[in-house]
Amino acid sequence: MTGVEGKILKFKPIKEDVFYCGLNDNDRVIFDELIPLENGTTYNSYLIQGSNKTALVDTMYPPFIETYLNNFDENSIKNIDYIIANHGEQDHSGAIPAVLEKFPNAKIVTNNVCKNNIKEMLLVDEEKFITVKDGDTLSLGNKTIKFIMAPGVHWPDTMFSYLVEDNMLFTCDFLGAHLPGDDLFAKNDSELESAAKRYYAEIMMPFRAMCKKYVKMIDDIKPAMVLPSHGPVYDKPEFILDLYRDWAADEAKNLVLIPYVSMYKSVEEMVFYLRDKLEDMGVKTLCFDVIQADLGDIAMNMIDAATIVIGASMVLASPHPAAANVAYVANLLRPKAKFASIIGSYGWGGNLVNKLADMLSNLNVQVIEPVLIKGKPKEADYALLNDMAKSIYKAHQALGLV
Repeated sequence: MTGVEGKILKFKPIKEDVFYCGLNDNDRVIFDELIPLENGTTYNSYLIQGSNKTALVDTMYPPFIETYLNNFDENSIKNIDYIIANHGEQDHSGAIPAVLEKFPNAKIVTNNVCKNNIKEMLLVDEEKFITVKDGDTLSLGNKTIKFIMAPGVHWPDTMFSYLVEDNMLFTCDFLGAHLPGDDLFAKNDSELESAAKRYYAEIMMPFRAMCKKYVKMIDDIKPAMVLPSHGPVYDKPEFILDLYRDWAADEAKNLVLIPYVSMYKSVEEMVFYLRDKLEDMGVKTLCFDVIQADLGDIAMNMIDAATIVIGASMVLASPHPAAANVAYVANLLRPKAKFASIIGSYGWGGNLVNKLADMLSNLNVQVIEPVLIKGKPKEADYALLNDMAKSIYKAHQALGLV
């Protein structure tokens, strides 16, 4: 059980009658059983007390339900009328059945897609839902919540909730960061930028076009605060919006990313030789040994890289499984890279290049001629790597990156 369990926490006031009632999870080390977490994460939940009704915006990750519910008693919350579910994934919706048991008169307010997800995943009855569409509003008396459908960041069921009178936008997973801490409001510093970038890489990068769309929409709303479901509250939202404009832009940067696996150092020799040649030409190059590296760091650098080169040894005539995993993840995340290639070394044969290339089919890239060698690199092989470096340089030059 994680460290916060059992602690009674006071709700943090954000603005008059709007409170933070989420929790830090400092001990969580991996998210979605895929991406390592450097610092843990938060599960953000918000309480809005209107003159007539009280609404809860998103709930809690299931392992923290007991503490979450106890905190309502500690903060003298006697009634909740509405549970607003901006997204059905269980790190936000998982406590809904327990909240309904504690506050049996509450209704879940969400869109039709999210309703169906919650019904299937949490076994909640149809009668407990109020279904809303884009532009619909919910009155709490002196406060009004407007619902904005935002499918594609990152599930089809996502919506935003806009607290009209207070100009506050609750964006669920969009614009979040895996960054627990005692500070409610974002410090807008390098630590937050790094956490938000890692989060974007892992969760939002496959939906880059939708990210651009919703950043523009938020620009039009001009909220005073953005309140995501992970990480701090942005009381100066331009910080995170500027970062998303950069990350979601079509233009890549003068960066070559080389994740690699090298069983007997042959591939590593090739990788380092290519890196040095590219650096000499003025092309920034980052290499990651995927056996040792944090997959999140690799994903973060996929955001900016104009070129991705995967280096791999072979296992039983196929790409090393760790290299195949990186290719698979890159294919899922669909970075904006413009060029890609493969370098590798084999012992007795196989089909490394075609198999890795098939795993990268979602990438809209120009392929630079791969270099595949037998054993240790030799003079002729270094000449091929020289040619690859020149091709990458010319490709970056043609885009005005160098």
